[in-house]
Amino acid sequence: MLTGRYHATYGLAVTRILIGLTGLGLILTNFSARHYTFGVGSAWNGEIAEPKSDFPNIWLFSLFHRAVTVPPLFTAMMIGLALLAIVIILGWRTRIVLPFYLVLWVSFIELNDGAGDQGDNAYRIFMIALLFADTTRRWSLDARRRARNPEFPDHDGGQWRWALIMAHNLAIVVLAFQVCAIYMSGGLYKAGGEAWQHGFAVYNPLHTQQFGTWPVLSDLMTAWGPMVVAISWGSILFQCAFPFMLFNRYTRIIALLGILSFHLGIALLMGLPWFSLTMIAVDAIFIRDRSFAKVSAYLRHWWTSSAPRDAGGASDTGGGSGAAKGGSAKTRTRSSAGSRGK
Repeated sequence: MLTGRYHATYGLAVTRILIGLTGLGLILTNFSARHYTFGVGSAWNGEIAEPKSDFPNIWLFSLFHRAVTVPPLFTAMMIGLALLAIVIILGWRTRIVLPFYLVLWVSFIELNDGAGDQGDNAYRIFMIALLFADTTRRWSLDARRRARNPEFPDHDGGQWRWALIMAHNLAIVVLAFQVCAIYMSGGLYKAGGEAWQHGFAVYNPLHTQQFGTWPVLSDLMTAWGPMVVAISWGSILFQCAFPFMLFNRYTRIIALLGILSFHLGIALLMGLPWFSLTMIAVDAIFIRDRSFAKVSAYLRHWWTSSAPRDAGGASDTGGGSGAAKGGSAKTRTRSSAGSRGK
């Protein structure tokens, strides 16, 4: 199981892509207010002079903290961090790029301790585990480059292949354990609260200014009491049962669909899209490679079949050369028949 083959290659590719999208999205959505949220405009909170986090006091993670008082340099570093996120999405030299991205990301996000949430903590924990995994075996520029090697993907790595596979698969174990621990601890913590026990806990945050991002939608979701109770108790049930539902294929499908709905609801109703996308990114490792391969083959077939065709019925991709070859064959046939007639 640990050294035989790479597991969850498609799932980790999705994780890599969504992790990059999360970082890029958070930077872009905060870029217009970057100086007020993280830069010199946030000096009033005192963290530039006396950081609440210990990371700015560590040389490796103090790069953004040292540049924060120089707005042009701070802006350039944010743009560079966004470019690294794009490189991770594309999957180019990820084993080299990801450590630099992790260090810069921690340095950036720790500029303002009050602007972060638990999603930032999960984000960096997941990235630490991804350092030991090969996230570019599918859907990446690295995979296209290595495909030129005849040993890829079954025999690449040489004599150390078994060690690379083991590190990859152990990273999956760590990610799976971390996700299950987050869900289980969150579910048990909620179950101990009176508001969750009585089934009205979902109502409260949706009607606050901080989390009620869509008042009309919040009113719609909380207009019917039984729905509020179902959502409140259902979230606890799915979170606590999630680790145990992974052991069976059919219950795993229900668990993944339920937890996906849970995160989509948090993203849409509570205005926490990047936390939700971070968790969805790692949930992808629980989907089997064969399932991803079937979906990929179906989409490839759909894309090929829906390609525009010329008057002769041939696809534009390669259709012209095929028609030309067909015409040449017909011409040769007629010429041969004429020669035989003569």
